[in-house]
Amino acid sequence: MMNDYERRLDRKHAAQFLTERGYRTAPATLAKLACIGGGPAFESFGRRPLYRESDLLAWAQARTTGPRRSTSEPGTAPSGRAAA
Repeated sequence: MMNDYERRLDRKHAAQFLTERGYRTAPATLAKLACIGGGPAFESFGRRPLYRESDLLAWAQARTTGPRRSTSEPGTAPSGRAAA
């Protein structure tokens, strides 16, 4: 269940949050993805986008393959399924 009082981060702090957890991301990347799609979910407070920590981690983990031994292997998804 998602906590309605979960801390929300602005774009700069969202990128810092991801980077500190090993998912190097720039604020400009989040801005671009907010426009073209494919980025983490966010809410708007006026014109300011705000990201929940759980949404940021879920997005980063969904983009990450599981372990692999070479670049020619597809890897596995974190749940053990083959990555697409």
